[in-house]
Amino acid sequence: MAELVIRDADVVDGSGAPSYRADVVVDEGRIVEIVQEASGRQRPVARRELDAEGLTLSPGFIDMHAHSDLALLRDPDHRAKVAQGVTLEVLGQDGLSYAPVDDRTLAEVRSTITGWNGYGDDIDFDWRSVGEYLDRLDRGIAVNAAYLVPQGTVRMLAVGWEDREATPQELDRMRELVAEGLEQGAVGMSSGLTYTPGMYAQDAELSELCRVVASYGGYYCPHHRSYGAGALAAYEEMIALTRAAGCALHLAHATMNFGVNEGRAPDLLRLLDAALADGADITLDSYPYTPGSTTLAAMLPSWANEGGPEATLTRLADDGTAARIRHDLEVAGADGCHGVPIAWDTIEISGVTDEALTPYVGRTLQESADQRGEPPWTTARRLLLADRLGPTILQHVGHEENVRTIMRHRVHTGGSDGILQGTKPHPRAYGTFPQYLGRYVRELGVLTLEECVAHLTSRPAARLRLPDRGLVREGYRADLVLFDPRTVSPGSTFAHPRTLPTGIPHVLVNGRLVIEDGRRTDAVPGHSIRRGTGEGRPPKRTPPG
Repeated sequence: MAELVIRDADVVDGSGAPSYRADVVVDEGRIVEIVQEASGRQRPVARRELDAEGLTLSPGFIDMHAHSDLALLRDPDHRAKVAQGVTLEVLGQDGLSYAPVDDRTLAEVRSTITGWNGYGDDIDFDWRSVGEYLDRLDRGIAVNAAYLVPQGTVRMLAVGWEDREATPQELDRMRELVAEGLEQGAVGMSSGLTYTPGMYAQDAELSELCRVVASYGGYYCPHHRSYGAGALAAYEEMIALTRAAGCALHLAHATMNFGVNEGRAPDLLRLLDAALADGADITLDSYPYTPGSTTLAAMLPSWANEGGPEATLTRLADDGTAARIRHDLEVAGADGCHGVPIAWDTIEISGVTDEALTPYVGRTLQESADQRGEPPWTTARRLLLADRLGPTILQHVGHEENVRTIMRHRVHTGGSDGILQGTKPHPRAYGTFPQYLGRYVRELGVLTLEECVAHLTSRPAARLRLPDRGLVREGYRADLVLFDPRTVSPGSTFAHPRTLPTGIPHVLVNGRLVIEDGRRTDAVPGHSIRRGTGEGRPPKRTPPG
């Protein structure tokens, strides 16, 4: 007898097709039978029955842009994501993560993205390669996880932190590192082209690495060079680069921000549509909010970050160099701030690593500076030095019209870009998926329920080339969510960002309930999702010479 039957569910199967009422049977981690109400077939039985009357059953949601690289290891509950119905996350984002590394680069990465993941004093970093990191995940995590080889970390290993062209030998080493990561199970490669040292790579270098990614059937996921001034040119650059390399492209947190881009989402979509019509393989993700989130140090001009975190702190401590940084931020428009002069009243501190600095959290830098009677740059500089580049920020520069326009596009997927670190993180970390279902489906009607579920399930599964996830189908993995479309809503707000959602009573990962009757169980059934097979170790393939 099967383990579980989900009785009387309204099934939205992830394909975009209309819903239907059915009993769905789960056994040994898979969907083994679907009996539609109108079929006239005998109703299935199982050892356990879950009453789904009034609930919608859909595939588990796939977070295409997650920053849970350490959170999955430190927090087996991972309630921030499982409570939203997330059953798979894609890690290794924005070109910076924790594999592949050596001892030197591990220390540098930990310092560089402390604001994203914490420094990791509570983590045993007992891996160095991509495969070893995926093996570590396989010891038991709440949700499934795929990984992108982070190009910035690869450059850190092969070239260092210098703003220069890679030598032929260094380029060969980067090719090897990317190929090794893909051999060991990564699904593609990411870049953070407004973050150092990844941003120092020119197009020719990135194209060579994308050729390696393409040879393994992976995809390239860039945080491109600008989301502000020059955003369209930055999108166009990524499209041209990947097309020349024959590589699939997935645009990370694709949006149009800052005043210069208000109302310009249609310009982006025309660019995408032209490339798609010409045969390009492109998808994108976005989060359903207007503010962005990153680290305060990311706003600095790239030259100020050259050499790594300690070099950055040294520059900030020097009055003359700090004055140059201020000029680039406030007058010239630093490349770290997307070429737009910084508006301090849009920069809200969302987290710090030193608890003594907590009074700054929840205030814009302009507000804190006004309270102290000093220029905002003075406040920002003090925070960066005192917290050793640790502060995270919300950047209030988005446009609701752009958000809605982009999420309607046929190649759109959902990604939280959720930073779980900090006292007052962006509410997208805890609320992205119920925000889509509650606000943008039920309240605003931007998407139908069936369309939205497809955006969050089958479409990302297709990008990840997963043959048995993303749909409610017999034989597919039982990554499933049961939610009430009438009440599903994010609990998280900007004032209270860690509040859990409502209206999602049951979530299954690999056939096991991780959320039952709205409560977290003790199950940790997730594992790494590896290129080529989706499970275990991928088949080998020889990369191009």
